[in-house]
Amino acid sequence: MQIDIDALETYNDLARDGAESAAASLSQLTGIQTRVDVTNVSLASAADLRYEFVGREFAGVRIALGGAFSGETVLAFDDRAREAITDVLAPDGTMERSAVEEVGNIMMSGFIDGWADHLDTGIDMSPPTYVEGSGEEMLPTNVASGEQLMMFRSRVQAVDEAVDFRICLMPERATMAEAMEPPSDSGIDFEKLEVFNEMTAAGSANAAGNISTMTGIDADLEVNRMSFVPIEDVPAQVGDERYVGTVLQYEGSIGGYLVILFDQPSARAVVDAMMPGGSEDGWGEMEQSALEELCNIMTSGFIDGWANVLESEIQHSPPQFVADMGSSILSPVVGRMAESQEHAFLLDSTIETADDRAFRCELFALPNERELTAALDALLVERADQLEADPSEVF
Repeated sequence: MQIDIDALETYNDLARDGAESAAASLSQLTGIQTRVDVTNVSLASAADLRYEFVGREFAGVRIALGGAFSGETVLAFDDRAREAITDVLAPDGTMERSAVEEVGNIMMSGFIDGWADHLDTGIDMSPPTYVEGSGEEMLPTNVASGEQLMMFRSRVQAVDEAVDFRICLMPERATMAEAMEPPSDSGIDFEKLEVFNEMTAAGSANAAGNISTMTGIDADLEVNRMSFVPIEDVPAQVGDERYVGTVLQYEGSIGGYLVILFDQPSARAVVDAMMPGGSEDGWGEMEQSALEELCNIMTSGFIDGWANVLESEIQHSPPQFVADMGSSILSPVVGRMAESQEHAFLLDSTIETADDRAFRCELFALPNERELTAALDALLVERADQLEADPSEVF
């Protein structure tokens, strides 16, 4: 299956427009003023996609789509959003479930209308089915385990309140293939994207292993996904949590940037493991150097997998220490990349552990879109059912 980059951009814009329409409907019904925070197209396994709903309880609706555009979509409100909606529409405490279903149905009609207008055809919507829970319980039912899936994701937050809701649209593969078929052979092979995403997961697992080797902390890869996102939206994907980490640039057959970010307690934990008895006051030169050394070795484990698959050399600059909000760290990187591209493939991996020295680390890779497209075009990959993303079998 070929994926047209221009079509990806168009449908990503449709997802944002649909999310804005849904947000406007919510505002009209409840008075809650909202903004669209994140919209992207993600390629990930079912296990990774569940992290969209991990950590909190959600309630919302699931709607099946049919006709010219088949698939399934889920609209999920977090607890505060659900409470805000029911306080307005069901203040006596009864019919709360019906209120969520009604709001969800109206919002999703607005979300889907733009897609129908673009395709110049009708899209059938099933009656809304009420859903609640977390993790995989909130995913569309057409999410199959054991394969990589493409999902349109939007996150909307209230302007003045700590509430949000998420929209996840999972088209059927046949629908996606027809909608995104390039006009010529100029598209990206979907199977090659899958291979590259799995190679990135393998590189992230290597990076996690390097953390364990250098610190003694047992680290594992928890999440790995590839997102296609407007370049100006990349900082919002990372958020405003404060991080400590490094930024570096790589070049070769694929150029771009790699940003490795630890939350502050995690950064302190790994540096303490590398420098027992070190200072706990701030980030001095020794602590910064220790973290840069760790991130340099993590980068080698991450990048080497790409180089092996592409049979080419990829070099990277020394990691530069950073400490700031995630969005502020990514903004200068995005500013440089925006000079040559409007959208980006964002590779997002999360490494964490749940033991008594729990920590969390995120890797954000931003390859140059043109160079990534050329590298994928050069891959000699068999059909997906004949290749298990083993680097020794790619060529």
